[in-house]
Amino acid sequence: MNRPQHGQPPIEPSLEPDEGWHCSHLYYRFDRGVLASLASSQIKDGREALVAALNADADGAPQRLQTSFVSGNKADFGLMVMDSNPLSVEGVNQKLLSSKIGPALIPTYSFVSMTEISEYVPDVNEYAKRLIQDGESPGSPAYSAKVKAYESRLPAMNKQRLTPEFPPGYPATCFYPMGKKRKVGENWFSLAFSARNRMMAEHARSGMEFAGKVSQLISVGVGFDDWEWGVTLWARNPQFLKEIVYRMRFDEASARYGEFGEFYTSYVMSASEMLDRCLGEMS
Repeated sequence: MNRPQHGQPPIEPSLEPDEGWHCSHLYYRFDRGVLASLASSQIKDGREALVAALNADADGAPQRLQTSFVSGNKADFGLMVMDSNPLSVEGVNQKLLSSKIGPALIPTYSFVSMTEISEYVPDVNEYAKRLIQDGESPGSPAYSAKVKAYESRLPAMNKQRLTPEFPPGYPATCFYPMGKKRKVGENWFSLAFSARNRMMAEHARSGMEFAGKVSQLISVGVGFDDWEWGVTLWARNPQFLKEIVYRMRFDEASARYGEFGEFYTSYVMSASEMLDRCLGEMS
């Protein structure tokens, strides 16, 4: 423990990063046996407590809070929570578990990470070099227009990476953790940055084919969780989730070096709507 020198004010630890937000993906299942043992009034009170805990507009709520209804048997519902303070993020999880309906909630999975600007995001000069490598002529009107457009977009894109807004009009979402191989002959982390950067540029171009159909956020789990990155996708239609993942798996960065955890597919909705679908007549 850090102790102040005599006469100095106490040292206040900071849990907030210099840039970016803490991020947690949380998944739960309802224990139907526990629910069946509760009186209807208890379920009603528990439902109200859960809706209140997941109110993204409530005083003291984290900066971002999204609820979704999960497909399949891995979970019943999921949360994506982001804030500069990790205690605000984890507070949502603990508030649910300690609520009136908490005994009927079974946590099934979580992934803890932080938002970041990847080292593979090109600055303006690097972007200009990529244009030349792709066949653009330096100084040409097309080249100049593309460089200028990228320069104007970059601050907003980096802000979205660090303090992201949930994309409106994208009801389908998918989350999966991933990492890069460390096998002999296929060790991503022993490659030169230029080689990694080339492969990630190819990967990014594949993703850009889905502009207007899919929105993506990469958060880093290094030092926080078992996997190195978490990938969150939002899509205007579920079919685009399938299409983008299938397309990008042929890129060298993914096909040769990518390793993936379980996929969680869900549909964005309010906490009240989620409970209607999960609890049905019970609620």
